[in-house]
Amino acid sequence: MQLWFLGTGAGRPSKYRNVTAIAVHMPEPHGGWWLFDAGEATQHQLMQTSLKLSKLEAVFITHLHGDHIYGLPGLLSSRSFDGGVSPVHLFGPCGIKEYIGKIFEISGTRLDYDLIIHETEPGLGMLYDNGIVSVEAEELEHRVPCRGYRLTEREQPGRLDVDKLRALGLQAGPLYGKLKQGEAVALPDGSMLAAEEVTGPSLRGRIVALLGDTKPCENAVKLARHADVLVHEATFAAGLEEKAHEFGHSTTVEAARTAREAGVGQLVMTHFSGRYSIEELEQLEHEARSEFPAVAAAVDFMVLDVKRGDR
Repeated sequence: MQLWFLGTGAGRPSKYRNVTAIAVHMPEPHGGWWLFDAGEATQHQLMQTSLKLSKLEAVFITHLHGDHIYGLPGLLSSRSFDGGVSPVHLFGPCGIKEYIGKIFEISGTRLDYDLIIHETEPGLGMLYDNGIVSVEAEELEHRVPCRGYRLTEREQPGRLDVDKLRALGLQAGPLYGKLKQGEAVALPDGSMLAAEEVTGPSLRGRIVALLGDTKPCENAVKLARHADVLVHEATFAAGLEEKAHEFGHSTTVEAARTAREAGVGQLVMTHFSGRYSIEELEQLEHEARSEFPAVAAAVDFMVLDVKRGDR
């Protein structure tokens, strides 16, 4: 599982970074990907990556501020030109259906695939499951209805001991698949082989929390509890808490406190105000590390491999 940061800025694009968009590339062999928010020019950012619009499976919008949705209509339209024919699920607050519908109606846009729009209310809970990763959501504290998302990967079967299987007379084939799924199989001598005899420990599922814009709040901690990675906005530097809260945002130190309280493996800060240059990100990281050690400040086109570290 990989996180692709397509835009890491707040409010409007700057010469340092584009506005918010994060892609989540599914674990292999799935090959598809999900998009979280789609600020202006997100599809232009995608052109600088290997991600294909035709492989887009679902879009999750945190809230309806322009820096999170202005790039969505064009991206959805371009997917038809990019050979996308499979359905796309779009999740967002009430109003997202009207927003997309009006723009497509006025512009005469037609899609070559089914766009399935899910408007969700507070008390969100489980939203989506593609058989590999499930998504649940909770409301956060911002100036408009806004949510954060928690992605949970299913536990994976342990690795097969191929050398042991060959020594027992089993060659690669359908029986390997059955063992991988935990089924017992018959050996050439007629005896039964239990899957646990030739498989390693199960691989636990990874957890990622992707939050929208928010002040520090209980639901942020709830969504991030024991996550491998927490992506949290850090619009302002430490010391600007009053200004941050006025606009429904958090500071670097507040993001780090949420990470510490939730017991996450790693914090990635994003959604930086345009007042901060790339060179100043090191200082923002330093502030956050006063509360939580495993911190990174995201930059556009950063790709993060989500590891199966101990939680």
